[in-house]
Amino acid sequence: MDYFLTEEQKILQEIAYEVTRDYIRPVRAELDEAEEFPWEVLKVLAKTDLFGVCIPEEYGGLGGGIFENCLVVEQLARGCIGIATSFAASGLGAYPILLFGSHELKKKYLPEIASGKKLAAFALTEPGAGSDVSAIRTRAVRVGDEYIITGTKQWITNGGEADIYSVFAVTDPTKGPRGASCFVVEKGDPGFTFGKKEKKLGIRASATRELVFNECRIPKDRLIGREGMGFIIAMKTFDKSRPGIGALGLGLAQEALDIAVEYARKRVQFGKPIVSFQAIQHKIANMATKLEAARALIYSAARYLDTDPRDASKIAAMCKVFASDVAVEVALEAVQILGGYGYMRDYPTEKLLRDAKILQIYEGTNEIQRNIIGQELNKEYGRKKESLI
Repeated sequence: MDYFLTEEQKILQEIAYEVTRDYIRPVRAELDEAEEFPWEVLKVLAKTDLFGVCIPEEYGGLGGGIFENCLVVEQLARGCIGIATSFAASGLGAYPILLFGSHELKKKYLPEIASGKKLAAFALTEPGAGSDVSAIRTRAVRVGDEYIITGTKQWITNGGEADIYSVFAVTDPTKGPRGASCFVVEKGDPGFTFGKKEKKLGIRASATRELVFNECRIPKDRLIGREGMGFIIAMKTFDKSRPGIGALGLGLAQEALDIAVEYARKRVQFGKPIVSFQAIQHKIANMATKLEAARALIYSAARYLDTDPRDASKIAAMCKVFASDVAVEVALEAVQILGGYGYMRDYPTEKLLRDAKILQIYEGTNEIQRNIIGQELNKEYGRKKESLI
């Protein structure tokens, strides 16, 4: 389908796909097997300026929005969502600074992130605080001109590789969710170290690591926004980033569909290419239809979210939950179409299936996304004056 992209948007899409074709696909199996962080690919992406797609021009970026980011992420995900996640997570880490940081913080950090010279990361999750964001226990105490941060973060994407971290910590434990704040912490700050690097089912080219803060001292001007804004900053960030998770799903599902159809056209059984069998045709028809429906949702929603609408949380959650579910389903069907070959590492479909599962889990499980959608619908209908029953 034609989504009426501008020439600039088409160029972004083409550049991202060229990186996938020339630099990601040739190494994805190797990086996955070795669980190696994709520094060489990220250096290529830095040269393309794609790290700055969502960052304003005044801070060295390309001045795009959520939609442009989705276009780029989708194409990178066609190669490997482990590598694409490493790229996207830097943007996630930049969003708190971009949305709520002072001009000084933006001027200091955003140009480095936009250029790809330094990666960013988003540090919210803890051993006891996953879906329940309000349960974070990492503390930040103001002492003179510094904040002292103590605690542990878990499962942080780009952990240990990034130089710039948006870290959430409790500044006033008596206020519940309103007692959390957000800070910029730099790799190398005294008291900031890294724990174990996780071994994962999928997205093995991405680094997932524990962050340890042992009386980590940072200047007070590294506070993002004001004290007590942490929960708001996190939720507003997710409203911007969750469509990108949907876009990862689009790219993965497109790759799975392409491989499945190409294989079905070449694989001969009972004297015919298996694509001629109705059972296979129905599978690929369903895969293609659901993928196009997901793409239509992501593209239209991303454009809508760039207008900062009132119902951003609901729409962002819809993007994430629908496209990630489609990605898992399409990847599973691709494995089935390839049969025994699909289950083997000689073909990329088994990796696509392993990778797809994380899309239903990180940046808010799909169960949480459905909670958000349901709660927002309840509020919307509660505001309606006219009743139909």
